[in-house]
Amino acid sequence: MTEQPLLSMHGINKSYYGTQVLQDIDLTLRAGEIHAIVGENGAGKSTLMNILFGMPVIHETGGYQGEILFEGQRADILSPHMAMELGIGMVHQEFMLLPEYTITENIKLNREILKDNPLSRIFGEQLKLLDVKAMRADARRALDSLDIGIEEYVKVAGLPVGYMQFTEIAREIDKTNIKLIVFDEPTAVLAESEAAHLLEAMQRIAAQGIAILFITHRLDEVMEVAENITVLRDGRLVATKSREETSIYELAELMVGRKIEKLSLRAEQPSNGKVALSIRDLVVEMPGEEVKRLDLEVRQGEILGIGGLAGQGKVGIANGIMGLYPARGTVQVNGSPLQLNDTPTSIARGLAFVSEDRRGVGLLLDASIEMNIAITAMQNQDRFIRKFGFLTQIDGRAMREHASKMIEDLDIRCTGPTQIVRRLSGGNQQKVCVARALTLEPEILFVSEPTRGIDVGAKRLVLETLIQLNTEEGMTIVMTSSELGELRSVCDRIAIISEGQLAGILKPDDSDVDFGLLMAGQKKQARSIGHG
Repeated sequence: MTEQPLLSMHGINKSYYGTQVLQDIDLTLRAGEIHAIVGENGAGKSTLMNILFGMPVIHETGGYQGEILFEGQRADILSPHMAMELGIGMVHQEFMLLPEYTITENIKLNREILKDNPLSRIFGEQLKLLDVKAMRADARRALDSLDIGIEEYVKVAGLPVGYMQFTEIAREIDKTNIKLIVFDEPTAVLAESEAAHLLEAMQRIAAQGIAILFITHRLDEVMEVAENITVLRDGRLVATKSREETSIYELAELMVGRKIEKLSLRAEQPSNGKVALSIRDLVVEMPGEEVKRLDLEVRQGEILGIGGLAGQGKVGIANGIMGLYPARGTVQVNGSPLQLNDTPTSIARGLAFVSEDRRGVGLLLDASIEMNIAITAMQNQDRFIRKFGFLTQIDGRAMREHASKMIEDLDIRCTGPTQIVRRLSGGNQQKVCVARALTLEPEILFVSEPTRGIDVGAKRLVLETLIQLNTEEGMTIVMTSSELGELRSVCDRIAIISEGQLAGILKPDDSDVDFGLLMAGQKKQARSIGHG
């Protein structure tokens, strides 16, 4: 290894539309080193890596401040192409593969090997043909270096996710000038045996002198393979530690430690002991958020938080109970069984859902505010409908009066109930989603990632709305969020989900260590998990 660092990032700052997401981040990496970057969702890990890789989202939003040195030279990385020319590769959290192409074609994409033929010798290089044999040989060599036995000529479509992940990695290894590879949550979609295989492959890659930046939530994996660990929290550098001088306990506390502030309207609610929702052996087949035999109880009148890291199953719970993804198991609402896989039945039983995907599932973007608020109640409760024998007609007056009241109650900033939803800000779109759910007059409200993608002021308004529904109307709320600080500020209890199952239930003021350990899947090492 050389004395000079391969990569140095100094004083990195980044803002999105006035919100500071990275502040004064420093990072140093040597050739052949595995360096882990850990932190909660939203800590700034992916933004930092997007800066390093020159992703368009960085430069389309005003760029960044700070300095990057690569092999001792200042590097202004303005695009992924420039990063790749320097020798920086990235294995993204979301697969960047073409399903209908073969493994070889994906590995060699944009770096195809061409060969001459009689026509190309006469008419020029544009008539050269693909050298499929040479390309397959390169692909085979990259796959063998990872100890993967799959044939290089099969199509990616239909492959298990583990093979897709290794194909992504093989593509980076195949690049002739590769010096650094960023692994962004590479084990999040892998089974335990596949994850172990990947960690071994990373160590083999590092042994060749290739540096690795390892973005992960799994602290046991960090302690197994990383030489150094950088901890980010809320966009700031908390600490950089060598593996020998830290522990899973310390990393867990560094990841989540922060002052917990209760929102002004929230006081802990006394429980009457009654169970509003009982979940037993719940399995939900939601890709990337699978639930695996979950047991959980929700008490009447509480705000129960559901937290956990990305891809661990927390988002799948509400989606499965509301019938948006295939589910099986036993769910009881106020003591009576709920028929699963049937959204109208869930709504009829007093359940409502504000989806995490407000633009894809939650909203009709090109429809009016009033129609978005009323549509689910129309379809499932025959509200805002006038009937004339066999004929039906939308009751426009009733729909507008109701929408106007919801706009006032939730402080939806708009020109009026007829405004198209697409033209609203993210925070106001989220309030429309809440208004639609409240129109169903539910007993139990599921809200998933209620503050994702909205500004700080709008976040507080959304959270205070949930608190008011709970304290003033006695509504039972199940709030799923990647923002642990928000869960700790509004919830009575917080269920942490890991590997699709309940890792434990904590009180908001339980220790940062216990939250960090449960979120990292270290259930046996956490001390306070008995607040069920």
